[in-house]
Amino acid sequence: MTDPAPAATIPEVPKAPEVPAQSLDRITERIDDLARVIARQAATIERLADEAKLKIRDERAEADAPLIRDLFALHGLAQTFSSTSNSDADRPGFEAISRRVERMLTERGGQLVTPFRGAAFDPEVMEAAEICDTNDPDADRTVESVIQPGLTVGDRSIRPAKVVVRRYRRA
Repeated sequence: MTDPAPAATIPEVPKAPEVPAQSLDRITERIDDLARVIARQAATIERLADEAKLKIRDERAEADAPLIRDLFALHGLAQTFSSTSNSDADRPGFEAISRRVERMLTERGGQLVTPFRGAAFDPEVMEAAEICDTNDPDADRTVESVIQPGLTVGDRSIRPAKVVVRRYRRA
C-alpha cells in the first residue's frame, strides 16, 4: 500500500498594509482622469478615421468626375431612347441599360436627383424650368414633375434637376 500524502499546509496570507483613505481617493481620482483621457483619445481617433474615409471618398469622386459626367449623359440617352422607342421589344433593353448605368453612377459616388411629385423645391439641387399655377396654398413651391434628373457627387451639385414648380396664386 501507499502512504497517504502529508496534509498540505496553507501559508498565511500577509495582510495588506493599511492605506490611508486620502491616498485611495487620490488614486481613484487619478484613475478617473486617465479614463477620461482615454475616452477623449478614442473619440479623436474615431473622428480622424471618419475624416480620412471622407477625404478618400471625395478624392475618388474628384478623380471619377469625368467618368461620372459621361455616365450621367449615357443614362440620359438611355432614358430618352426608352421613352421614345417605337418598338416594345427595344424598350426593356433601354430600361435595363438605364438601370445599370444608374448603378454604376452610384458605385462611383454620383447620385441622381429625381425629386418626387409634391417634394419641396430645393434650389441647391433643382432648377425651376417651368412654373405652373396651383389653387392649393400647401402646394406652393413644390415639385409638379421632373423634366430632367439632376446629378450630385457628395455634397456638390453637378447638374441641377430640371423641374416644373407649382406656384400658389390667389384667385
